[in-house]
Amino acid sequence: MSGTSADGISAAAARFTTGADGAVGVELIATIHREYSRGERDRLLAALQGPPLDELCRLDFELGAWLADAALALIAQGKFRREDVRAIASHGHTLWHAPPAATWQIGESAVIAERTGIDVVSDFRARDVAAGGQGAPLVSIADALLFAHASKPRALQNLGGIANVSVVPPRGSGAAVLAFDTGPGCAVIDGVTRRLVPSLEYDVDGRLAAAGRAIGPVVDGLLSDPFFAAPPPKSTGREHFSSAYIAGLIDRCRSAVPDARTEEIVATAVALTARSIALAYERFVPKDIGDVLLSGGGARNPSLVRAIKEALGGHTVRLFSEEFFDDDAKEAVAFAFLGWLHLERRAGNLPAATGAGGERLLGKLTPA
Repeated sequence: MSGTSADGISAAAARFTTGADGAVGVELIATIHREYSRGERDRLLAALQGPPLDELCRLDFELGAWLADAALALIAQGKFRREDVRAIASHGHTLWHAPPAATWQIGESAVIAERTGIDVVSDFRARDVAAGGQGAPLVSIADALLFAHASKPRALQNLGGIANVSVVPPRGSGAAVLAFDTGPGCAVIDGVTRRLVPSLEYDVDGRLAAAGRAIGPVVDGLLSDPFFAAPPPKSTGREHFSSAYIAGLIDRCRSAVPDARTEEIVATAVALTARSIALAYERFVPKDIGDVLLSGGGARNPSLVRAIKEALGGHTVRLFSEEFFDDDAKEAVAFAFLGWLHLERRAGNLPAATGAGGERLLGKLTPA
């Protein structure tokens, strides 16, 4: 899994089992995280700005090699046998997401299959978009079938580059799942940090934000963006919360407070993420959810977690890792699950969440 934060590749080995009652269980066997070098990250982010076609073509194949290397490094840990791997499920990296017209993930599956000698299931979002859906959030089916609470509705809030929530009913209830993108997760926070402190890739441990105070009127203005008021199903990406959006946030802060410090501007970006999540819950999420579980890179930012807990004052907010496993592996496990569903010939989307015209088998198989 390479997410919109563009911080690196998360790889997980997971075993799925089906019980006598049809319930699916998951065991996380091993996980690793391969950080992108600054040069690799810069190339992925620059790909959003329309580089020459030969660079996009090369990047597609090179990313396939990086993904393959991550899978091979996971296998090399020796916690499971290579011959027991049924398939590699690869999300790739989203370059452009404009549903219901199109979506584009790179990371050539043929390169992964060639390098690993293992079947690959990839390109999960395209079929849902082709069926009129948002192609996101796709993790909602894993949230519903693997991570639901036994007796209460639960919200699983992912804080990747873009933030998304799955509101799942109690396990086995059969009720509908509500899932949608709430807006920026880490993408705007990271982008602001890199622009203001070029030596930093992100706000380490949330220290900059902790030392500043958000500029409230700027956040209020940013929350008037039509995306936040649009009802689900909806999804977004870096094509909306782009480098231009990040530059605009910084300009707004400096217009409101001419001598605004870096810490205040980063704190404003944190407040935008936290308040946009709270606004989404206020407008669209049922009031009876039992708890909120945070996962993704943003869950490792204490300032962001603190701001979300404050913004969601009426809810119990915890880390996903407090109940399940390391949240760094959660999204990779979710796409492994989508790969498993493909091999089992089972639908991988939830039309109530994505808006697709019906259930669809997601992904394309590239044999080794």
